[in-house]
Order: sequence, then C-alpha cells, then structure tokens
Amino acid sequence: MRTRRTTTRRSWRARAALVLVAGATISGTTIAGAAADPTPGGGPDDTFTLTVLHNNDGESQLVNAGTGLEDFGGVHRFATVLKDARVEARQTGDGSIFVSSGDNFLAGPEFTAGLDKGVPFYDTIALDALDYDAVSFGNHDFDFGPEVLADFLRGYTNMPPYLGANVDVSGEPSLQSFADAGDITPSTVVRVKGEEIGIVGALTPVLPQISSPGRVVVDPDVAGAIQAEVDAFGAAGVDKIVVISHLQSVQEDLALAAMLDDVDVMVAGGGDEVLANDGDLLVPGDTPAGPYPMVAADADGTPVPVVTTAGSYRYLGGLAVEFDADGEVVGWEGGPIRVAGGDNPDAVKPAGNLVARVVKPVLEFLAELDEQVVGTSEVALNGVRADIRSVETNEGDLVADALLWQADQLAPGAGQPAPDVALQNGGGIRNDDVRGPGAITLLDTFDMLPFSNFVSVVPSVPREQFKELLENAVSRVEFGDGRFAQVAGFSFTWDASGTPQVLDADGTVVTPGTRVVDAALDDGTALIEDGLVVAGDDLTIATIDFLARGGDGYPFRGAEFTNLAASYQQALVNYIEDGLGGLITAADYPEGGEGRITRLN
Repeated sequence: MRTRRTTTRRSWRARAALVLVAGATISGTTIAGAAADPTPGGGPDDTFTLTVLHNNDGESQLVNAGTGLEDFGGVHRFATVLKDARVEARQTGDGSIFVSSGDNFLAGPEFTAGLDKGVPFYDTIALDALDYDAVSFGNHDFDFGPEVLADFLRGYTNMPPYLGANVDVSGEPSLQSFADAGDITPSTVVRVKGEEIGIVGALTPVLPQISSPGRVVVDPDVAGAIQAEVDAFGAAGVDKIVVISHLQSVQEDLALAAMLDDVDVMVAGGGDEVLANDGDLLVPGDTPAGPYPMVAADADGTPVPVVTTAGSYRYLGGLAVEFDADGEVVGWEGGPIRVAGGDNPDAVKPAGNLVARVVKPVLEFLAELDEQVVGTSEVALNGVRADIRSVETNEGDLVADALLWQADQLAPGAGQPAPDVALQNGGGIRNDDVRGPGAITLLDTFDMLPFSNFVSVVPSVPREQFKELLENAVSRVEFGDGRFAQVAGFSFTWDASGTPQVLDADGTVVTPGTRVVDAALDDGTALIEDGLVVAGDDLTIATIDFLARGGDGYPFRGAEFTNLAASYQQALVNYIEDGLGGLITAADYPEGGEGRITRLN
C-alpha cells in the first residue's frame, strides 16, 4: 500500500489547477484528511509530471462528429490536437502516454468503407498514424467476430499492445497468434523520460451478451485480474500505474476503484460521458456528466482520479499527474480538449496524411450512399444516444415499426406466425443525432442502424417471460445501457423506483423486477396489470437476432427463433419506401413519440 498527498501545481494548459483538498467530495463521499501540501516532493527537481492523453469509443467516426457537427471531430483534426498536446506535455512536464479505452471501430457506413477496401481498414490506418502506447479492447471490437478483429489488427504497421487482464483469446487461433507475439497481453510497461509506467487493460464481463466474441473468454473478476497485474508491477519496482478499461460506464470504474489498491489513474470507456470543468470548450449539444477528473477512493481510501471522454474523436482527454520522488501522486489537473475545425476559435489544421489516406476516400464512399433517397420525413427524428436509451423517441418508434412490418411481411413465407409485438434495443440505434425534417437517404439508414443484425421472429413466448423481457429493458436505464427497448405493437408503463431485475449468466432471473407496471397490445388486450401478468395466449415477437440470442441480457433463454431475409437496416428502408409510401409524417411519428412508453417517478 502507498500513501498519497495532493497539491497544486502549475497549469499545463493555462487552466486553474484541479486538485484534491481537505474534505473534497469523492464520488459523492467526503474524504477527510487529504490536505494540500504546497511543496510536493521537497521541490520541483524531485517531481515527475506525466500527462495521460486518452480517448475512447472512436467507433469509426472518422470524418467528423456527425450531421450538424461537421466542424467537429474527425481523425484528421484529432491527430493535430494530439500532436500539439504531446508537445505541450514535454514543455510543461516530463512527457506523456497516449491510450485508448476501447471501441476502436463500429459497424456502420464508415467501417463498411473499410471492409469494402480490405486490409488495412481505414480505421486501422487512422489508429496506426495516431501511435498509441496501449489500447484496451471494447465490446464493439468483437461485433463482427474474432476473424474481422484479427483482420483489423493485421493492418497495423506498428501495432500497439492491446490490453485485457481479464481476456483470454486462446480459444480463437486468429487472435491467439497476436497473444503469442505479445501484441495481445494483460499489461505493458511504457518508459517516459526514464520512468516506467505500468498500464493494465480490462474488458466488460458482459461481452458475450452484447457482442460476438466467439470463443474469447472474459473473466468476471475484473478487480482480481487487474490487481494481480498491479501487484506484479509493484514487485518489479514499477510504481506508476494506469488502468484503461472498457466497462460500459464511468460509474463502473468509480465502483471498481474501491476494490483496487496502488492504481494511480483510471481511464474509462464505453459510457460516452463528457467530463468537463468551468471554461472547457464543448461540442455543441454536449452536457457534462461530471467534473474532469472524477475522483474515487480505492480500497484504502486513497483518492484516485478517474477520467473518460465522449467518443467519436470529439475530444482528447489530458490529465497531468504529478508524482514525488517516491512515486506517490501529489497532484493532478487537466480536462477535455475539444477537436474543432471550421471557424471555431480552437480550430486546428487537419493532418494532411490522414486527409488523403482516410478522410477523402471514406467521404467518396459515403457520398455514393447519400445520393440514394429512400423517403422524406416531415418531422425531426430523434436518435440521440441519451434519449434512445432512456425514453421513447419517434426514431425509436419508426425502427420498431419497421421490424414489426417487415416481420409481418416475411414471416408467413418462412413458416412462422405473424408477430404481435416488436422489440428493438436502443443500443442498436447509433446515429446519436436528430435527422430531418427532409430527405432520408440510404446513408441515413446506415447511420441509424449500422450493425449486421437480421430481423427475427421468436414464436410462443409466454407472457411471464415477456414481462421478464420488459423488465430487462428497463433494468439499467440509470446506467445508460443499450438494452432499453423501443417498441411496437403495444405500450407499457414502468416505475423507475421499482426493483431492477437481475439475471444470472444463463438469463435466469435471480432478482425479480418490479419496474414494469402495465402493458397492453395496441388492440387493448391487457398483458400486465398492476405489475401482475394477465393470463392469455403466448406472444410472437419480432426483434433482431442479436437480442433473440440473448444479447443485451434479453432472457430469451435459448428460445427457437427464425431469421428472416432482411437486415434491420434493410427493413427500415423497405418500411419507409413501401410501408409508408416514402413519407414519414408528423402525425404518425410526432416529436417525443406517441405515448408507447410511460415512465413513473
């Protein structure tokens, strides 16, 4: 165990110092006795200042931050911001490391451009040019299965270590070859100005439920796997330790910190949270989820800074951490650095090599998709991530209706009954913006629904199990999980103050949920009343094969399902063109939805 103290230090980006002082609030808990000391380490010559530069959830958003945010993000601008930050870290401190905490690519039109091109994918070219010191796996890195991930890794000319202390790839030969070469490993050591920095990676244990990892195994004992690496570092004399993890939420990392000891900095991924302080420039529409850094208490009550950034290359995070001569943390400061172009005051000149090798060819591919108009919307369609994962939105209604309509069209030909209802997880809707009113193009539909999910029907689902499916949908809304459902064919009411359902790894209910209050089919048939299932016929559910297989925790528990001859993106195109006659009306899809989902409390 090491002790630490905190103090102020000179600003590395002309910011006010962000330091822990006596009685500071740490993740809602007041930590006493962490007094400031104005003379860290006995003097400047005894201190070492490391800047931890980081990003997460790039998710193939290579060109810009999305519709309406074209002057923000983009790997070509991100590269320049990173270059400048590295220079500044050397000028104001002792140097930097640069890490990613996962989700380094994502299904969608920009990644499709890379698949169309072949190895090396455009995402790999971009990450290769950014020159990471270490990278954590993210759940989306496995969405296309181990073979595509292996192809992604093969494209590097100078591959950084991919870290996962709780990840075992030995069951997948294509990935194990990288482990044999030391490129996939639990941890790594980076040297900065003669100092050794230990970096440990970790991945969410729910990977099999939310992605397609094949025979890759993830140890659920995340804390134990990390601590074993940290202890080994300590035995080897490495006393500056950074954890990079992809656990789906910064809240998960704040909780994890209490189970660890001797970790100096934690870099979270998967939650897409913006952490910022007064005066930080943010991308329009972004709202801070907390200060930068957030501060947790470790197993011994020692404060640990926890950082993350919003994804899509919109920000570079930068935390300057000061160590004394004994390797103890004595202070920190930093914040998110916005990635901007255009006429913004912080606009940067794009990196020309990435413009030529990545951005230009991807834009040409996207332009071809954007020329194909599939319909017109009279109304703005809300696919904002925070909304689509917590409340009914009109875009969510549209996608769920497309599943129900497409399954109704195709199920009889596949020898399956027509569906009664449809469920679409919010995590499968990815545009994270508002589209329309105006033309809806083929590119828009790929942006909304990028994954290789097929429309599926699951027949003969008992009503008791249907309630469990709904309880799963609302069990982790407060964490921003993608399991929140957008629905069609029925409406339901849920109570946020109720007990969230808990499942084991097999989808068996361990703690029954009490959040779902009422549910009824569109024809008025009651399914649930006052939290109790109403006896009646089984249901046929239209969904996507990801959920039918148990993805996002949906407890279908091995129920037989049939994939139909349409991806969910194709279903949306077909529904707009044929089901709606090319027109999405404000009457059918009003802003805010039409009352299919009601939240109490």
